Amino acid sequence: MTKVLILCTGNSCRSIMAEALINHLLGDRYLAYSAGVSHSTVNPWAIKVLEEMGIPTSDLRSKNVSEFLNRDYLDLVITVCDHAKESCPVFFKPIPRVHLGIADPAPFSGRADAVDFFRRTRDEILAKVITYLKEL
Repeated sequence: MTKVLILCTGNSCRSIMAEALINHLLGDRYLAYSAGVSHSTVNPWAIKVLEEMGIPTSDLRSKNVSEFLNRDYLDLVITVCDHAKESCPVFFKPIPRVHLGIADPAPFSGRADAVDFFRRTRDEILAKVITYLKEL
């Protein structure tokens, strides 16, 4: 099984959604983890749009990348934002990295139509990350 770390700035939206989507849709081939270069909390809108698809969310939590630096079992790191790509730390062993930029829905969290932005981000993750991993 290929172990993938999805890395973002805060691990509150994009990387959390990617982790859940990969484990739910591609769990027979991949085991996904997510982290941020800085710690945050999981955005409730991210949880909502995952649950709309019937994806379990109770185990999702925001994690800092430092939890993964000394682990030698990761097979791939996918960055989903430019900041994470540029500040991605060095891991214990060389790990292939791929950048698949995803729009950040977090700035829209306070708007009445916030769920629409989070759905678009979820769909962008499906189109980019899930498609990329299916084609590997």
